Amino acid sequence: MTDVRPSPKIAPQRLAENAAGQTHEERGRRRRQRFMLQGIPLSLLPILLISIAVEGSLTLGDLNLLWGPLSRSWAYAYGAFHTALLNGARPLYPGQMFGMFFTYAFLHGGLVHLIVNMIALVSIGTVIVQRIGQKRFLVAYLVSTLGGSIGFGLLSSSPLPMVGASGPLFGLVGIWICWDYLDRRYYGDPLWVTLRALAFLVIYNVAFFVLLSGNLAWETHLGGFVAGWLLAIYWGRGVMPESRRRRFGGGAESTPKG
Repeated sequence: MTDVRPSPKIAPQRLAENAAGQTHEERGRRRRQRFMLQGIPLSLLPILLISIAVEGSLTLGDLNLLWGPLSRSWAYAYGAFHTALLNGARPLYPGQMFGMFFTYAFLHGGLVHLIVNMIALVSIGTVIVQRIGQKRFLVAYLVSTLGGSIGFGLLSSSPLPMVGASGPLFGLVGIWICWDYLDRRYYGDPLWVTLRALAFLVIYNVAFFVLLSGNLAWETHLGGFVAGWLLAIYWGRGVMPESRRRRFGGGAESTPKG
């Protein structure tokens, strides 16, 4: 086997490039760790704390340990999304018809509903933050929350109040799947993986719609997902190089396939 030694002119250049890449990666890692608490991005904490505090107090109310058993009904009346308000019903306070487009996401239907959604938020939200940062994550969460409520308002005729963080969570999933789609198109990779993910989401919603006897706000899921997908399209390839550096570290993107 032949021993090939690098040219003395090229070796220092490569060493410098490697050192620069490592330095960039280390700075990015330190910056991400600075805004993390026990592995959880700081931008997730207000959402987690508010949701847990609200549902915790309502659960204590259900047990007649705090405020009484009517506290949940009161919270739903003031904070849930009500399609009736879009059809002429009188709001309980000024601005409710606009506030409910966001407040619904901090209410849940019980501890199990809360726990499932908060686990999903930490899992998906952490990945999203690592790819686009804290500020863009908050923008994505708010846009997806709004998209979920708009979807429910446009597509649902249910008189029941709508609560839960599923709208913004499906928005985050929409962003993630759209990234995968954009990456695959850009690099010429097969799109069947993206189609498989979309098919799984459809099956998931149909299955839970049947299991819950129709008591599933699929309209919110769809609205949040579409909002997240459109936001990812709007950000487009402009965020992908930065996103890939955050995800994989180091320097430039790979060359797309011809």
